Amino acid sequence: MSDKDDDKLLTEAKARFKRCEDFEADFRTLFVADLKFVNADSDNGYQWPEGLRKNRDQDKRPSLTINKTRQHALMVINEAKENRPSVKVSAVGGDASYESAQVYEGVIRHIEYQSNAADAYDTALDFQVKTGIGYWRVVTEYAGDDSFDQEIYIRRIRNPLSVYLDPDIKEMDGSDAKFGFVFDDMKVEDFNRKYPAYKDKVARTTMGERDDWSNEDTVRVAEYYYITYEKDTLIAMPGPDGVGGVQISMITQSKLTEADPELSRLVMADKEIQRRPIQKQKVDWCLIAGDQIIDRSEWPGATIPIVRVVGEETLIEGKLDRKGHVRNLKDPQRMYNYWSSGAVEYVALQTKTPWVTGVKAIEGYESIWETANTENHSHLPYNDMDDAGNPVAPPMRTDPPVMSAAYIQGMQVAAEEMKMVSGQNDPLMGAPSNEISGVAIGKRVKQSDRATMQYRDNQAKAVRYTGKILVDIIPKIYDTPRTLRILAEDGSDDTVRIDPNQQQPMVEQPKTDGTDGVDRAFNPAMGKYEVVAESGPSYASKREEAFEAMCQLAMSDPNFMPNAGDLFFAAADFPLSDELAERWKNIIPANVRGEGPPPELEAAQQQIQQLQAQLAAAMQAAADNDKKASDKDKANEINAYKAVTDRLDSFMDKLGPIQAAIMAQQSVQAALTDPSPIDAQPAPPDAQPMQQPLQ
Repeated sequence: MSDKDDDKLLTEAKARFKRCEDFEADFRTLFVADLKFVNADSDNGYQWPEGLRKNRDQDKRPSLTINKTRQHALMVINEAKENRPSVKVSAVGGDASYESAQVYEGVIRHIEYQSNAADAYDTALDFQVKTGIGYWRVVTEYAGDDSFDQEIYIRRIRNPLSVYLDPDIKEMDGSDAKFGFVFDDMKVEDFNRKYPAYKDKVARTTMGERDDWSNEDTVRVAEYYYITYEKDTLIAMPGPDGVGGVQISMITQSKLTEADPELSRLVMADKEIQRRPIQKQKVDWCLIAGDQIIDRSEWPGATIPIVRVVGEETLIEGKLDRKGHVRNLKDPQRMYNYWSSGAVEYVALQTKTPWVTGVKAIEGYESIWETANTENHSHLPYNDMDDAGNPVAPPMRTDPPVMSAAYIQGMQVAAEEMKMVSGQNDPLMGAPSNEISGVAIGKRVKQSDRATMQYRDNQAKAVRYTGKILVDIIPKIYDTPRTLRILAEDGSDDTVRIDPNQQQPMVEQPKTDGTDGVDRAFNPAMGKYEVVAESGPSYASKREEAFEAMCQLAMSDPNFMPNAGDLFFAAADFPLSDELAERWKNIIPANVRGEGPPPELEAAQQQIQQLQAQLAAAMQAAADNDKKASDKDKANEINAYKAVTDRLDSFMDKLGPIQAAIMAQQSVQAALTDPSPIDAQPAPPDAQPMQQPLQ
């Protein structure tokens, strides 16, 4: 691009940044206030107005910080971590199959694993709940200094205030953003090493954006993503479907021209072929330092790869109002701190419990009684008689300091108000309640979960958008043959060969190394896929729940372990549990495991074998007892029995196991009754009524 084009792009970027800055100005002030409030402690005092705290410190009055807000926020955050949403891919067309969609899921889990994506998700979740918004991003980087292959990574954004996204977005996940900025402060030495051509030639600020955590040792740079549009024509291209018909496929004029310029010219000249003008969306990226564009490239995807996770967001009279779980807890938390500090102050102003006594009673023992409230004396002597010999009453303590009931009640009210505004009741916070059964407690906890469901729901939307970004760019980044180690939901791993040249989404063939299983070749560019985000307990949590449920079944049902012991140990999570599951599997009959014939079929087969043995024995007995018969008669007898057995075998193939057993019984009975006539053969099942089944 020319300098003139760069100036135009910089002018546009500055104008867009100014819009973002004005739109989010009020929110960003509240963002910092909320973040400080939830991280308050007795040292920083963030939950106290600064002026009030200084005045109380000067007057030697306590300013206590009893931070209950943080725990309320952590209950939402940690519950969401236990039920982290995951990307699910489903096949929707173009020869895609369930199996290829599962491989696609495995590739996405591979990207998440190598990216430490859980850190990115957790950081965004923390800011979402505490301050109202968090971000992560998708980037591509070279696999190494010795390779031109690129890998995809999900990176966390440590400071959400470093991101500015298009204020005109309508979607909750920001997938319709037309531009976005990500600011970063690079160490001067790192900047000079990476961009030596711009050493000492750029300003330390970019678009005037600096804040308190910037310093003179850094150079602020801005990554600027922006969407541009290219005009093109969509063509409904007719072609043979392979069975004598016509198949319509969609292609753009630019792609057709790239593949076959002459065919493109002929198609565009044919007025009968359906077409319409379109605008193709593409994403460009540039790096701005000071007032210069120092780097640029084209993002392979069709949307801005910045993913936002929102808490609650509304527009009130055209102004942005964005908040998390902390905002509504501020006032009751402040009340709790005030009441708690006041209660301590009230008691502290009361004197220690004094001794009331007459002067004569402690005369001579003054030094001991002066330290009675500061030292532990073994005994406190006093004069029990006066000079006239009259008894003297012993010293007595006054009533001890008493906490005011008003302060106690005020703290209780403030704590209840925190539960009211958060929707988090006692069982959720771990306190005992009136519920006794686990079911009742679970229902109360679920009620509290509903009060904060928006955070988990919005996180699931963000994860779904991340999956869409990945499905969009995986075919473009993994465009060379390579082998990836993919992950299943249970954490087990496998390998898949990425082959962009094969003509099917996935091809399976037996492993060539002699081991069990199959080799899979996957072409991510083939087929169409849709992405959803599934929320719920993690696989480890589901496995623990299954193991607990099976423990209960094993204790209550003595038949459970003989029939499902392998599943019991497979769900366990202690050392050697997998080996136990494998050994126990060998004890359980194959038909119980669903790997062999049912017991009824096995019994019928055994009966058929027994009847065939009886028939063979009868044939042998007939041959032995009729030695005087002629050779022709013997041949007739043998042929008769052979005909019976052949007919029986042919029927066995056509009949079910029970019917086959009945037919065998009839044949044996007929042969034993009159073994000589050839015509004494059982009639087919459709011509002869069935006898009573075998007992």
